[in-house]
Amino acid sequence: MPSADTEASTHPVDADSRLTPGLPGYRRMSLALFAAGVATFALLYSTQALLPAVSASFGATASAASWTVSAATGALALCVLPLSAFSERLGRSRMMSASLAVAVAVGLLVPLAPSLEWLVVLRAVQGAALAGLPASAMAYLAEEVRPRALVGAIGLFVAGNSIGGMSGRILTGWVAQLWGWRAALAAVGVLAAVCAVAFRLLLPRARHFTPGSLDPRALGRTVRTHLSDPLLLRLYAIGALFMTVFGAVYTVIGYRLVQAPFSLPQGVVGSIFLVYLVGTVSSAAAGKLVGRVGRRGALYLAVGTTAAGLLLSLADSLASVLGGLVLITAGFFAGHAVASSSVSRTARTGRAQASALYQSAYYVGSSAGGTLGAVAFHAGGWAGTVLLGLVAVLGVVSITLYGTHAARAEARRPVAPRSPVRTVRA
Repeated sequence: MPSADTEASTHPVDADSRLTPGLPGYRRMSLALFAAGVATFALLYSTQALLPAVSASFGATASAASWTVSAATGALALCVLPLSAFSERLGRSRMMSASLAVAVAVGLLVPLAPSLEWLVVLRAVQGAALAGLPASAMAYLAEEVRPRALVGAIGLFVAGNSIGGMSGRILTGWVAQLWGWRAALAAVGVLAAVCAVAFRLLLPRARHFTPGSLDPRALGRTVRTHLSDPLLLRLYAIGALFMTVFGAVYTVIGYRLVQAPFSLPQGVVGSIFLVYLVGTVSSAAAGKLVGRVGRRGALYLAVGTTAAGLLLSLADSLASVLGGLVLITAGFFAGHAVASSSVSRTARTGRAQASALYQSAYYVGSSAGGTLGAVAFHAGGWAGTVLLGLVAVLGVVSITLYGTHAARAEARRPVAPRSPVRTVRA
């Protein structure tokens, strides 16, 4: 029996049959990719809330333990482009299913790591396996969902990311407090396995996928085309910088909260990640926000919200820290949803590669944020981490302002008059 993607290539359908809210397959698609998003973030950041416990178990510093997060996100960043190329040939559904299956299998081995070095290696393998999912999911949505519904559909996928990040951290926090960090990682593996099964059962058959070539030269040309597009380059940089802030804050926050003046237990620290629910709301609402203030306006709001959260979190008050995390999370997820959906709309060809490049930049930002955030915390405490975040936010502002200026200059540029048509007589 041919796969869903193979069938799509032999039975083309009209573009009007693409999914949109109200059609039967749209809800199944949304739930399937929501489950995939939950599994992806729960696995990818499974050690983040456990870093203080991992440090204590192996006698490691914060910067050394942070590599259990950075190795996973860094491997994902390296592998997302080649795996997205395979998805052009094998199909989005196959690639996403295989990625989840391998990542879940590795996730069940991670709790058995005998040393910090082995834990980092297994996490890197897990991140590489997950690389087949994000870009393939974005390309699947761009192909199967009508353009007007695309921002909302991607927002729901990103919302699944936020739920996965939240539930994984809360689960690991409380399980670690009761039975240790190894049991906590095993629990995340089981959660991801349930999500992977739900994804496979719910995802509708792809109807608009056409297999592409695995020719490396063609891939290189597509990548060069995307990297020569100024708008796409700006979107990639914005995604990386937003994720640098987010990666730095959430890698270090556990260390801050277990220390004085807060001295919170591991389970309570894990529950702090309930603020991810704010990200679920802000990412799902990104489409409406863009409709009201435009894409650049939405980015400015996301940047302002993130910066305000960083500054508020400086106070030695638990309420201020929580309020700061709420603002940082809301700003990040809104900015990410707007930037990632803009990539899908901007790329006319090679959408999987365009999304893959965005994901590479995004997770490079995560890896850099996690490592640099831990180094900044070691050097200057929480204020050092906040300073790093504000520098990244300033970068987003500069890029967005430049894009606004470039768009206005382009609009003012006069259109060259056409040459008069001369009639040539025989």
